[in-house]
Amino acid sequence: MATAAGPLLNDIKISAKPVAGSFKAKFMDAYHRLKKELIADSESFSHTFESREWVSEMLDYNVPGGKLNRGLSVVDSLVLLRSGEELSEDELFLAFALGWCIEWLQAYFLILDDIMDDSHTRRGQPCWFRQPKVGLIAANDGILLRNHISRILKRHFHDKPYYQDLRELFDEVEYQTACGQMLDLITTPPGEVDLSKYVMDTYLRIVKYKTAYYSFYLPVACALYMSGEDDKSKFESAERILVQMGTYFQIQDDYLDCYGHPDVIGKVGTDIEDTKCSWLIVQAIARASPEQKSRLYNNYGRKDPACVAEVKKVYNELNLEKLFLDYESESYENFMSIINEEKSIELQQVLKLFLSKIYKRQK
Repeated sequence: MATAAGPLLNDIKISAKPVAGSFKAKFMDAYHRLKKELIADSESFSHTFESREWVSEMLDYNVPGGKLNRGLSVVDSLVLLRSGEELSEDELFLAFALGWCIEWLQAYFLILDDIMDDSHTRRGQPCWFRQPKVGLIAANDGILLRNHISRILKRHFHDKPYYQDLRELFDEVEYQTACGQMLDLITTPPGEVDLSKYVMDTYLRIVKYKTAYYSFYLPVACALYMSGEDDKSKFESAERILVQMGTYFQIQDDYLDCYGHPDVIGKVGTDIEDTKCSWLIVQAIARASPEQKSRLYNNYGRKDPACVAEVKKVYNELNLEKLFLDYESESYENFMSIINEEKSIELQQVLKLFLSKIYKRQK
């Protein structure tokens, strides 16, 4: 099973206290303000009563239902980049607005991802496209969500010197994520199990582009722009380290799907049944004997509990749990080393905060 956080976590010292937890209520207030503005916006389109009600329900169902970690990370990062300096109410709202742009982006990705994967549930409730009267209208709803981001940026940031930088940042990250999704889809097409495609180079590319950029780099890049940063090297340093953290985060997810306790992670792992190109299966194929590889090929991607158990038996024979725990410890040492080499103390604090949130997490 997944182990508890170890003493190394105490080595991560954060000089400024993050504020996101104490501002959760205000963050939600900002959501309601942004939602109201979008629905009332008649510059390009005047809503009917029915369309207004549709968008209102669609937003409430899809945007604020997650953990909101990505959005709140913008505020945490900005506080640390400003050396703990208190933010004005206007600055806080702008940071919230950027955080919500990331949550809107996440909702857009998830709606379309659920359609492509023919999923049934998301965040403990039926996928949006599974709702009565929604169906493939959800695809258009996803497009609306993406366009809402541009309208939020235009309304609240058009007079900022970094406005165009933000527009280009969101465009770039959306493209990177879409490319990662494409690679994932063509590697694991529905109804097919071709484990010869499950190699580490492909896996790392999927994780890097599908998850790491929008989940880890994007919040910090937004905060860097808001802080007035124009040193390109800081953005490059943040990108290099945070994308690696995003990769580590996804590998943790893959590990927890198999070895985490359902009562702790909040779900029963299904990566094996769903034919996911996960870190565990990639490592297993690379290390398996011909006999073990045959058992993986015969059982991976099948819904039968006996097949799932057989795959897990091979994982245990290959000692993949220890392989992950060793990887996790080595990753921590590597992260601390490269973070401490960062010249900006403020950026160091941001990176250490992100690492403290994910190192040896249990869910």
